[in-house]
Amino acid sequence: VQLVESGGGLVQAGGSLRLSCAASGRTFSNYAVAWFRQAPGKEREFVAAIKWSGDSTYYTDSVKGRFTIFRDNAKNTAVLLVNSLKPEDMAVYYCAARWKGYYSDYEIPGRYDYWGQGTQVTVSS
Repeated sequence: VQLVESGGGLVQAGGSLRLSCAASGRTFSNYAVAWFRQAPGKEREFVAAIKWSGDSTYYTDSVKGRFTIFRDNAKNTAVLLVNSLKPEDMAVYYCAARWKGYYSDYEIPGRYDYWGQGTQVTVSS
């Protein structure tokens, strides 16, 4: 499956963005999707994930209540709404996908087989 992210940009602290992940090539509803981010000099970290059916979502603690992940399988798209942005949220955000099934390890980047090219989120204070 091919993934293409969009929606990043420059926002002031407290602002919002809508990050989209457009999928193609395979049946999107067979894949769990996650968002990761990577800031300069840091490891890639888990942000949010959603199961293939969309009925379960997961978030890292630092974004709970501010970020929302959802998907539209009919449109082959997953979205991450990022609100109340903080300077520490600044990073390249990546969309990733993996085949449905066991999903307790959703936070581990190495468990995902498909990745997008990333979209930059810059937060000015």
